[in-house]
Amino acid sequence: MPVTVITGGSRGIGRAAVELYTARGDRVYFLYEKEHEAAREVAQRTGATAICCDVADGAAVRAAFASIPEVDNLILCAGICRYGLMQQLSEEDWDRLFDVNVKGIYHCVNAAMPGFLRRQRGSVVTVSSMWGRVGASCEAAYSATKGAVIALTKALAKELGPSGIRVNCVAPGVILTDMCAGVDREILAAMAEDTPVGRNGRPEDVAKAIAFLTDAEFVTGHVLNVDGGYAI
Repeated sequence: MPVTVITGGSRGIGRAAVELYTARGDRVYFLYEKEHEAAREVAQRTGATAICCDVADGAAVRAAFASIPEVDNLILCAGICRYGLMQQLSEEDWDRLFDVNVKGIYHCVNAAMPGFLRRQRGSVVTVSSMWGRVGASCEAAYSATKGAVIALTKALAKELGPSGIRVNCVAPGVILTDMCAGVDREILAAMAEDTPVGRNGRPEDVAKAIAFLTDAEFVTGHVLNVDGGYAI
């Protein structure tokens, strides 16, 4: 039974991934930071194991992975966003975005690495964004972190490929998760209209793309756009 670890598993894309991988029969562990009730509900409904952990905290990540068997699939969904002009963004918020969105990947990959290297196999999927590819006004820091995720994915794919470890990335477009809760409905409707497939995305759309990448044994270093064609 494959062991799959998913960060940010209490909501959004992470929750959809927990649901998909448990349905496949994987032994799933998911990390979450604050959404205790949501995490309990997901764990009870799916049979996955919930672990409260801030991925920006290296010691907490190492402690979490110490309670998890050697990992087959590591899916890195944890992420946060801040909206507003760059000059209005505090240095604290800038640092927090990079700590969660980028350093969190560093902590989790390193925590899973001993098992990956011992067995000479493993799959890592990171979650970037179309804004990491093309940039977004009023989301400069978020775009920067997601661009960093893409660069890190490609570098790790080259570094870890000889050890049998694949590293890929999904770049979602507008996905109807909590991150969109504060976005005006008219703006969301306009973005759906500008998307070639005619709608905004669902978390399940991204989870299916992630599953493809964990199964695609001859694919590594790839950034898979899951945006309905918005950023063609």
